[in-house]
Amino acid sequence: MPSFAHTETVAASPEHVFAIIDDFTRTPEWLTRCTGIDKLEDGPNHAGLPLKYHYKDGSRTGTMDGEVAAREQDRHLTLHFVDKMTDVTVDFKVAPMGAETSLTHEITIQTKGFGKLFTPMIKRALPRQTLDAMTKLKALAES
Repeated sequence: MPSFAHTETVAASPEHVFAIIDDFTRTPEWLTRCTGIDKLEDGPNHAGLPLKYHYKDGSRTGTMDGEVAAREQDRHLTLHFVDKMTDVTVDFKVAPMGAETSLTHEITIQTKGFGKLFTPMIKRALPRQTLDAMTKLKALAES
C-alpha cells in the first residue's frame, strides 16, 4: 500500500494554514491534478461531509467520491476518497511552532481490483506529487 508523509515549517499561523487546506475551492491552487472539490452539503465543513473530487491526470479526467473523515479546527483534517481502483486517505496535521507552523501531509493509497497493477507507479510518483503539493501550499500560505 503506497504511503508517503512530509512535514514543512511554514512562516504563517496555524489558523491561516488550516484555513487554506480547509477551503476546498483553493485546493486546485496547490494540488496540480485537482480540478475541483465539490461539497455535497451546504454549511461549514465537518466530519462526515460528503465530497466529490475532480481530477485531471495527463489526458485522463475523473472523479472520486469522498468525505471529510475527521476535522479538528486549526489542527487536523482527514479526507477519504474512493473510486473503482483506489481508496485514498489524505491527512493534514497543523501545529504551532513559535511564530511558525508545522504542517504534516500524509497520503495513503490502497489499490484494488485493476488498480493493483498501478501500485508500483503510484509508489514512485507519490513522493514527488506530495512534495510538489507541499511546496505550493507553503508558498501560498506564506504569500
